[in-house]
Amino acid sequence: MQKKLIIFDIDGTLYNDEKQLPASTKEAIQTLQGEGHEIAIATGRSPFNFKDLREVLNINTFVGFNGQYVVRDGEIVYKNPIKRDLLEQLTVHARKHGHPLIYMDHEGWYSNVEEHAELAEAIDSLKVNNKVGFDPSFYENNEIYQTLLFCKNEHEAAYKEAVDQLDFVRWHQYSVDVLPLGGSKAMGIENLVKHLGVSPEHVYAFGDGLNDVEMLTYVHNSVAMGNGHDLAKKAAKFVTKDVGEDGILHGLQLVGLLK
Repeated sequence: MQKKLIIFDIDGTLYNDEKQLPASTKEAIQTLQGEGHEIAIATGRSPFNFKDLREVLNINTFVGFNGQYVVRDGEIVYKNPIKRDLLEQLTVHARKHGHPLIYMDHEGWYSNVEEHAELAEAIDSLKVNNKVGFDPSFYENNEIYQTLLFCKNEHEAAYKEAVDQLDFVRWHQYSVDVLPLGGSKAMGIENLVKHLGVSPEHVYAFGDGLNDVEMLTYVHNSVAMGNGHDLAKKAAKFVTKDVGEDGILHGLQLVGLLK
């Protein structure tokens, strides 16, 4: 079989609602690896927040921060940090309205507030072990690939107007991912595909969320999870079962990668 590049989102795709990896998913990925295919992760998470999963699945290629930081076998293939002046504009606007921020580089994440209930609830939902640090000036001296803004949906439009050179993608009722304008998983994958020299017809992607829409639109063979957002399903070529119903295995069978 021709070697394929197969890309998986994490939350709602590899992980179920309890942030657990279904046994059928792990076995399916091991089978694909045994057949010589390139397996990658594309996620809104930061690299340090899915290190354990990469180790469990023996995956060394990933598109992190919704496409802003791409690594293949330890080599940085592409990076797209947010411009510092835009971070300053975002910070001023957020401070004015009492909305916390978390700044993230590839090694850590730091909040500009010491405590905040909605921030804590959103981060707790990720079920990660990496504690958020406190450093309001972290963005001033580090490359920031993604920022988390903590506000409810009704406040989001004001940020899009105030800092229109940034993209805002909601992932939680209390939080949105903040990215460079036009930054997406699709952009990160495009750079990975170029680096690997893979033909578009040999690229596959699985996702479920709003931050997967561009990826599912861009990738030639795209599969949305049954539990996915309606817009993700609309963007994908195929729709599989829910993640908890062996959705990855079924999807891989659906596109002919597994029998």
